[in-house]
Amino acid sequence: METIGGLLDQLTVEGQLYEPLENNAVRCYACGHRCLIREGRRGICQVRFNQDGKLYVPWGYVAALQIDPIEKKPFFHVFPGADALTFGMLGCDFHCDYCQNHLTSQALRDPASDIAYSLVRRLSPEQLVTLALRGGAEVIASSYNEPLITSEWAVDVFRVAIDQGLKCVYISNGNATPEVLDYLRPYLSAYKIDLKTMQDRQYRRLGGVLDHVLESVRRAYALGLWVEIVTLIVPGFNDSTDELMEAAQFIKSVSPDIPWHVTAFHPDYKMTDPPPTSVKTLLRAAEIGQEAGLNYVYAGNIPGRVGEYETTFCSNCQERLVERYSYIVSRYNITAQGTCPKCGTHVPGVWTNSPERVHRGGLGVPRPVF
Repeated sequence: METIGGLLDQLTVEGQLYEPLENNAVRCYACGHRCLIREGRRGICQVRFNQDGKLYVPWGYVAALQIDPIEKKPFFHVFPGADALTFGMLGCDFHCDYCQNHLTSQALRDPASDIAYSLVRRLSPEQLVTLALRGGAEVIASSYNEPLITSEWAVDVFRVAIDQGLKCVYISNGNATPEVLDYLRPYLSAYKIDLKTMQDRQYRRLGGVLDHVLESVRRAYALGLWVEIVTLIVPGFNDSTDELMEAAQFIKSVSPDIPWHVTAFHPDYKMTDPPPTSVKTLLRAAEIGQEAGLNYVYAGNIPGRVGEYETTFCSNCQERLVERYSYIVSRYNITAQGTCPKCGTHVPGVWTNSPERVHRGGLGVPRPVF
């Protein structure tokens, strides 16, 4: 029987995000690890590998595919009410103990994820975009595994998507390099980054380096991408008042207009000891963000229990601009010019120029494609 590794190695093309070195080695720069990969070896992600001095990378398949409310990503300042065709491949450059997508992200690393073999579906970029248009999506998103390590595939999909008028977004851990961000910049409208902790020691437990993520936030913003940041609040891991204030202050130092989503943890994968995040803790985190001077702070994963932290307010006059319940938009009150209708203040984000067409109500749940 064919192994999952054997299958994935067939679904590859030569990559673009690398440089050849002596003795048939290569240096990959798709993510912050910058793996030195010798001939016949794999990078930390396990899905980028060196064959005869060339780096081969994933291409031509998906292992997760559905149409999501864009609020699920979460993006609150990108086309509220829109649907996003969201695709993912296999593999990740981190190994987070609480990963909710471990079946796809930990393939080739954790034998328990070998079941992902059955999820692989061969598709072309053109077929993916056709599915997006047929499903009424306005956005196409790369998510579920870490998209940085499959950026060549994403760019080929995004080229077709942009030609069809779709917006393209990344949902990422932020372990990027300047090279990969420059490579993605012509195609991306928005970039969601997980800021998992402000402790480098804790980041290394997850497989990353804090400074790489902080620099990715700065660079993505400087490149003009719309950036939103998510921190999953894990009891005993990153929920101290000092650490939350440090995270909020860092975001403000880049821009007070970057939305910060603080979201609730629930036990998953290998991290089953901490209890679910309480509403009290989540509200405290959101209040810390406001105290630090952030203009847009949201609390997620506990719909209906976080008060007004699901609503977008004008930062100048506090007019209610977008009201939500979970992933459902109930009210949209931003002008076609992206301004507050009451005071005229510009509202940072990626907004539709046809506010009358914004979808309000509905089920607010993912939909299968097939």
